[in-house]
Amino acid sequence: MAGTTPGTPRVLRAMNDRAALDLLLEHGPLSRTRIGKLTGLSKPTASQLLARLEAAGLVVATGTTEGRPGPNAQLYAINARTAFAAGLDVTPKRIRAAVADITGATVGEHVTETHGRRSATVARQVGEALDGAVKAAGITRADVHRLVVGTPGAFDPSTGRLRYASHLPGWHSPTLLEELAAALPMPVEYENDVNLVAVAEQRLGAARGHDDFVLLWNEEGLGAALVIGGRLHRGFTGGAGEIGFLPVPGTPLVRQVAKAGSGGFQELAGAQTVPRLARELGIADVPQGPHHEVAAGLLARAAEAEQGPYRTLLDTFATALATGLASMTAVLDPGLVVLSGPLIAAGGEPLRERVQSELAELAPSRPRLVIGDVQERPVLRGALETALAATRDEVFDTSR
Repeated sequence: MAGTTPGTPRVLRAMNDRAALDLLLEHGPLSRTRIGKLTGLSKPTASQLLARLEAAGLVVATGTTEGRPGPNAQLYAINARTAFAAGLDVTPKRIRAAVADITGATVGEHVTETHGRRSATVARQVGEALDGAVKAAGITRADVHRLVVGTPGAFDPSTGRLRYASHLPGWHSPTLLEELAAALPMPVEYENDVNLVAVAEQRLGAARGHDDFVLLWNEEGLGAALVIGGRLHRGFTGGAGEIGFLPVPGTPLVRQVAKAGSGGFQELAGAQTVPRLARELGIADVPQGPHHEVAAGLLARAAEAEQGPYRTLLDTFATALATGLASMTAVLDPGLVVLSGPLIAAGGEPLRERVQSELAELAPSRPRLVIGDVQERPVLRGALETALAATRDEVFDTSR
């Protein structure tokens, strides 16, 4: 709260206001009495607080309590239209955009296909995706308080250029961030897509209540997010967690990894290795198609197998995942590892159990392994959660 003195009545009122707003976000509509009990405020102080928040447009009266002895009490809720935040999930083939109101409810979504559209600039594609979501939400660009964009790789803070994502066409211009800033009227943040999955799991999923954990993502590529002391660790160039480049036993040493776009762990446990391994094990009905889609289908079948080549496929893939995780565990010593991504989801609990068993033999410590809970659009959900956190800090600050 810039420009205020700690302990002054203004600051204390603002702290009480924020506590009440957070309770309304967590519990939904509450009565004045219930807010008073949860915050420890007296009835007169709670009444003044609600009157202040209602006058500021942050809360609205909505319905009354029913089914209880005595007169019905007025309920209050967050004014959902106080502010809006947006998120983008960018892949080589499409940009998925979503808008959420201040309560976190998604109110508009849109997908812009980008595959094969080489003539369209990134700024135009981003604007098209955002405008589609904004239109679906029934608002305008100007109503969006903040935008968070999730991409593979990371923007190097010293150069402003995207690194570790050579497969994302059009996003490597040295002036891209300036072009996007000129095209978009709201503050924009950029974050690695796997980091945003970790945010979603920490706020809403399997990592709730954990300040230290590792998230391993496996889809088209392998990636990780490192959360230490409750904060994402991004590294000097934003490359922390680019574990596909990690040298591991069981694969030839990959040199010039930036040019190759791959590394030892990717070659050992990436999606592209699963169809090849299946054929080597004598599985004849391996379909054609994108590696990650074929791999997910094979692992789903393997998770149901009790014996035979599919069971061997699951065991071999679990050992490959555990090999890379053992190196990470030796350095980071996490208490929790969240396994996420379509390939992990396809293998499900049988895969998790086998990775846990292998890791117990390969690693010096034994972190608990869990499968991520946020299965539906986790990158986009993490982008919205990040944008909403900053938006709430700004619009819920009544000390100004």
